[in-house]
Amino acid sequence: MPGAAASPNRGVMIVLAYLWALAIIPLVVEKDDPEVQWHAKHGLVLMLAELAVIVGYGLVTSVVAFARFGLGCVLVLFLVFGSVGILALHVVAILKGMNGGRLIIPGISEYAKRF
Repeated sequence: MPGAAASPNRGVMIVLAYLWALAIIPLVVEKDDPEVQWHAKHGLVLMLAELAVIVGYGLVTSVVAFARFGLGCVLVLFLVFGSVGILALHVVAILKGMNGGRLIIPGISEYAKRF
């Protein structure tokens, strides 16, 4: 962004922005850097979305496991693959942020602008 005050700690702050609750640190510390602020807000929105998906998936898995034990165990294995997917998403977001870009996730990223 032209005219924006770039933080000397921008790289570290962008990494922290995508480490779940640690996103609060760049949100509070780097108030003058709009790029770091966006990544911190995006990281928090992403964290909330991931928590909602994990809780929902846990509830569904619990109900299915109660009804059919074998199927519930298989669904728990998908949680491992989902966790790897979440980790990959965070790594891509960090790499894009470090290179001056933004990872836009349809349906989620627009909430980073709202607060």
